[in-house]
Amino acid sequence: MLVGAAQVTALAALGGRLYYLQVVEADRYTTLSNENRIGIRLIAPRRGLILDRFGVKLAGNRPTYRAVLVPEQARDLIATLDAVATLVPLSDADRRRVLRDARHRYSFVPVSLRENLSWDEMSRVEVNTLELPGVSIEQGLIREYPFGAIASHFVGYVAVVSEDELNGDPVLELPDMRVGKSGIEKEYDVDLRGVAGSKQVEVNAYGRVVRELKQDDGKPGQDTVLGIDMAMQDFVTRRCAEFPSAASVLLDAWTGDVLALVSVPSFDPSSFTSGVSDAQWRLWHTDPYRPLINKAIAGTYAPGSTFKPMVALAALGAGTITPQTRIECHGIFYLGNAAFHCWKKGGHGTLVLREAIKHSCDVFFFETAHRTGIDRIASMARRFGLGGPTGIDLPAEAPGLIPDTDWKLRTTGIRWQQGETVSAGIGQSYDTTTPLQLCVMAARLVTNRVVIPRLLRDEGIVTGGATGTVGHDDAVGAFDELNIPEKHLALVVDGMKAVVNEPGGTAYAERITEPGMAMGGKSGTSQVRHISQAERERGVKKSLELPWKERDHALFIAFAPVSAPRYVCATVIEHGGTTGGGGSAVAAPICRDILREVQRRDPARRVPDRLFTVADAGEKR
Repeated sequence: MLVGAAQVTALAALGGRLYYLQVVEADRYTTLSNENRIGIRLIAPRRGLILDRFGVKLAGNRPTYRAVLVPEQARDLIATLDAVATLVPLSDADRRRVLRDARHRYSFVPVSLRENLSWDEMSRVEVNTLELPGVSIEQGLIREYPFGAIASHFVGYVAVVSEDELNGDPVLELPDMRVGKSGIEKEYDVDLRGVAGSKQVEVNAYGRVVRELKQDDGKPGQDTVLGIDMAMQDFVTRRCAEFPSAASVLLDAWTGDVLALVSVPSFDPSSFTSGVSDAQWRLWHTDPYRPLINKAIAGTYAPGSTFKPMVALAALGAGTITPQTRIECHGIFYLGNAAFHCWKKGGHGTLVLREAIKHSCDVFFFETAHRTGIDRIASMARRFGLGGPTGIDLPAEAPGLIPDTDWKLRTTGIRWQQGETVSAGIGQSYDTTTPLQLCVMAARLVTNRVVIPRLLRDEGIVTGGATGTVGHDDAVGAFDELNIPEKHLALVVDGMKAVVNEPGGTAYAERITEPGMAMGGKSGTSQVRHISQAERERGVKKSLELPWKERDHALFIAFAPVSAPRYVCATVIEHGGTTGGGGSAVAAPICRDILREVQRRDPARRVPDRLFTVADAGEKR
């Protein structure tokens, strides 16, 4: 009876325990079992495409193989790395990165061992994964840039997430996750990223994946359409590539679309996708031509004579000169004991404003600036987009500098000097601008609107015409009025037409002769060092005696067609290229070719409307 009672008691206890485990605690143990058997892995979303205005792919994704390591599944991390290194090359930098990532990230998050594995490398790792705990091969997507260096400065690039960018989001710790570091990739990074997906996988006791149970691909990133015309981008790049260092911007003044944004030399953005070597990084940073800098938006240069239209408008607005005001140029302007030289030895004689713009007479603008004052000049220049960000949707835009009396006193503690106003009258002194700002200035000159440049094209992909199907009234009307008197603008723009299209104009040799395509413009040559009187007399300024970095920059701004300006262009050749030439000789031919090409691609845009005429300015030819 005692033995029987003990047996019944033991059986009842066993039955009760089995009931408790299998029925009462069933959900808990099912969950624990599934956690041992089923793993949840995040999937990096497919990054959105970047397209030009016609749907040409500027940034996309391509399949790739990579070897990854889950730190918590590796028995000995160092030994595992040594074993992998016998199959595929692992550099010391790769080892340091893997160990660093394993320390700073969740132990269950895979760490990338090697990206872009070839088929042979992938195969060698795959057949040895049984001896490599925690190591597996994954297929993913890697960013590709079909146009490489041609579009790198505005498209930008993606790279691995840095420690500073980690914010606790496990998606950012995925081995194939990339984030935008520059250009459009950075400006619209959140939209391009998309939403991460996930997959459920069944694993065995060793952590190896047995089968995939379920997968949610997440939401891919948004495709982004830009206003860039890659055919024009390629043309401008090839045109500028003959110079060691240059920048050029082509803008649709009616819509604000940037059609081309070029900075040379450039770099291959694909280099950053898998990581740049120390040697390559040092090479870029020691290059005197600064390939990593987007000179179109971040290169700052004294505007030189391209600034003279701002001085003219400020003087006309203040009433310090009129269209009929005559100023005599003998080649030198005296202010006290200081002498300021005109670029033309012997001078231009007596000129009115239109002729002064046409011949780019320095003495005329020395006198005009002196009469007008720096504060009025600075105020006018800022209305045209100089001295501050233009509003373009790109990071790292340089603001430039348009000084005034308050700035000088606040910055240096010294009062503004009259001689500095004289220098500012020809775009020297403290003035600095970017090529994009000069292009925006030209766009506002020919439209009298507050044109704001943009890369993102809200309207989507163009389906007709070379630059879109937007009408003049709708496009220009999208921008606020600049409210400059039309007669003042007409006079200045007419002078810029004469620069290119009338004999004696500083850029007459670079005119566009095709009917209906004529351009107007303004040249500029900005000094980067003071030229002594002795050097001036010897002609050093125009020779190649000086080192490359001490030669003048060559600038040109232009618009076309003159009958109804729509396209504007600004080009800067650093230090005059290899010939040391000025704006008319070096930069003007590039603007000419660019404006001629963009009109050839869009002949329907050459309409007969006339925005400005000589009669409007009260002048006679």
